[in-house]
Amino acid sequence: MKEGFLIGGGLIVAGLLLELSVGPVVWDAFAWPVNGIVLALFVAIIVGIHLLCGKVYAFRFLSTYQAAVPVMCYAVVLTVVMGLTRQTVNGQWIYNMLTFWPFVLTYVYMALIVGLVVLKSGFRLKSPTKIVAALFHLGLFITMTTATLGNADMQRLKMITAIGEPEWRALDQQGHVKELALAIELKQFIMETYDDGSPKRFASEIEILTKKGEKFLTTVDVNKPAEVDGWKIYQYGYDTSMGARSNTSILELVSDPWLPYVYGGIYMMLAGGLLMMITGARKR
Repeated sequence: MKEGFLIGGGLIVAGLLLELSVGPVVWDAFAWPVNGIVLALFVAIIVGIHLLCGKVYAFRFLSTYQAAVPVMCYAVVLTVVMGLTRQTVNGQWIYNMLTFWPFVLTYVYMALIVGLVVLKSGFRLKSPTKIVAALFHLGLFITMTTATLGNADMQRLKMITAIGEPEWRALDQQGHVKELALAIELKQFIMETYDDGSPKRFASEIEILTKKGEKFLTTVDVNKPAEVDGWKIYQYGYDTSMGARSNTSILELVSDPWLPYVYGGIYMMLAGGLLMMITGARKR
């Protein structure tokens, strides 16, 4: 266990040195196909370590609970710090944990251990308990890797639409203009208010024209997006000076092509947890 905590602490120190020398992690550099290549190499490294476990003590140690428990402790502490500090896109150090090297290295190390546990339990599917453990850890591994590497391909854009004016341009989080393969025209802005005049609900009736020439009307709310060509279109804002008479509407467009894999991993974890309960009840 001491070795495990020393390794985790060493990763924290190494991460701080990287943060000081090269700056935060630049996830944009891992956009497709780089993230696919990195994932394939990561899996290959895990397989190689697994095959050498019998010959190298350090590799054998990585698949033990003495390695897993300390790194989970470090991960929990960093995650709590992340939850207690305001996270911003342009923040530095603990104020943008997803680009903070100690946080990233800790989770990469934990994903490595989880991957080794998957292979270790995968070759010992002799009982329902082993099968359940393999399913749960495989789901965890898929969720961690795809959610992290897929972050580079996620786009979150803001589009200002106006009545009678089709718009195909949007702004990214850095303020850069992006031209899309679809156009959106605002047909009507909808607002419902309370008795005191404060907004109760605001939504937009929009017309979407896709690159295939398809055109259709739909209504988007704050938490009820429209989905088209891999984009989720949410209601985001409006001209507050005009209120219910606003002729413009601000939409948020989100594209996350790796999200189905993340959900797949989560569903595997849920299935594994449910099966753990069932098999544990049967044993008792």
